Amino acid sequence: MPSGQSLVFRNEDIQAIVLEIPEGHKHLRTTIVLQDGTTLTFQEATIANLVRAYITVTTHPTKQRVVLTGARLPLRKEGYAEWQLLEEDEITPSKTGTVQKSPDG
Repeated sequence: MPSGQSLVFRNEDIQAIVLEIPEGHKHLRTTIVLQDGTTLTFQEATIANLVRAYITVTTHPTKQRVVLTGARLPLRKEGYAEWQLLEEDEITPSKTGTVQKSPDG
């Protein structure tokens, strides 16, 4: 796929979706297999963020959109990866140019 290309996948474009914990791993992986044989594999955290955003939009009384933005979090809860996808209103730029979670989030 060329860089910057926008793609929309319909159900009929998908041959299979496989969710599994690969041998030797602890976390779920989701692989989408397209009709042309192309595979897209997502780590568990990515799918969890997608589900979280989906649930927010479908259950919130007024929200019609959620944007998750990648951010490096030098300060975070134990066990969490440094790179996170956060809702835009949870992110504030730091003085060093890195992005951090807002104190009230």
